[in-house]
Amino acid sequence: MTTDLRVLRQDEWYDNLIRAFGGIPESAEERALWRELTETDRSLGAWDDDTCVGTAGAFSFRLTVPGGAAVPAAGVTMVSVAATHRRRGVLRSMMRRQLDDVRSWGEPLAVLTASEPEIYGRFGYGVGTFHVNAEIDTTRVRLSVPPGTDDVRLRYVAPAEALDACEAVYARLVPGRAGMVARVPGWERLGLLDPQSEREGASPLQCVLAERGGEVVGYARFRIKAGWEAAGPKGTVVVRDLYALDPAGHAALWRFLFDIDLTSKVTARARPVDEAWQHMVSDVRRCSLLVRDSLHIRLVDVGAALQARSYQAPVDVVLDVEDAFCPWNSGRWRLTGDPKGASCARTEEAPDLALTVRELGSAYLGGVTLDSLAAAGRVRELRQGALTEASVAFACTVPPWLPHGF
Repeated sequence: MTTDLRVLRQDEWYDNLIRAFGGIPESAEERALWRELTETDRSLGAWDDDTCVGTAGAFSFRLTVPGGAAVPAAGVTMVSVAATHRRRGVLRSMMRRQLDDVRSWGEPLAVLTASEPEIYGRFGYGVGTFHVNAEIDTTRVRLSVPPGTDDVRLRYVAPAEALDACEAVYARLVPGRAGMVARVPGWERLGLLDPQSEREGASPLQCVLAERGGEVVGYARFRIKAGWEAAGPKGTVVVRDLYALDPAGHAALWRFLFDIDLTSKVTARARPVDEAWQHMVSDVRRCSLLVRDSLHIRLVDVGAALQARSYQAPVDVVLDVEDAFCPWNSGRWRLTGDPKGASCARTEEAPDLALTVRELGSAYLGGVTLDSLAAAGRVRELRQGALTEASVAFACTVPPWLPHGF
């Protein structure tokens, strides 16, 4: 089947996209915000005659990479294919066009979150970050907080009224952890979306600020889902966002969430895998931690991407990269780098490691080690010692984390 690919108009993509993701319409508020955030000139539609049968969009992001640089990245989104047009090459044609476009825009990375993780590996995307979901029994789990926690003042504030203060906290955190996205104007409103359909019986969104010396050092947004049983109250605190600039602010916010009256459980989704509260709890087993894949990463320009980040230890290796879907990346690349920066260029030298672009995507932000990929047979060491050298260099002391979806 031949489909026609063209840039979408705003009035063309929405109904097809909603149908592909289950047919549940968003609220008017959500729809209006996503229409405003959607970059239609970076959004594609696949057409069978006059019927839109596929969509694929790309936001203009700047993604933090190891070393703190904010690198241009295409945030791939709104990918859908109509159920009537499966196995006809629609997705492949859109991925082909999209990656060609991303390359022409000069963006070395493409990133996405996958509804079904198995789909995107064949297009060169590798799972690069993970997150933790938690369900904490606060009747049995206690927190041991660090010194200074009691110096932090907490106060309720309307979420919209505190937006600027919350965004200032978020912006200060972005350079310190790979995988975080620098929010451009408009994206801050995503954290205020509070449609009835997403509450599942919980309260409207609430917000608490953590302050010390007149400065906002953190915030939490959450809902309360009331619950009762014969023995008494059994409510749940549903954490939406929590950010803090220091250990005391972090601890004060989590302690507050643990201690809310008439509740016995805290649930939190998509939290960093190394978040500090995990080391404060009295019984981590009663926190029901579940690790999930998060950001999938695709190097669109291998040389530019590897040169854009720094490396935690000196490295000088020749990578033999296979990239069947974007053949301009295939071949040998000499990567030289250290904590101060890096260079990466074509070379004819003998290779030290052999891997596909998918493995580079997984290892790129430091959340997946090259050693672990080699143990799975996905990286081959061609020079003794090169694997350890590269694996140590690519790794990060702070695991990468994507703070919100797109």
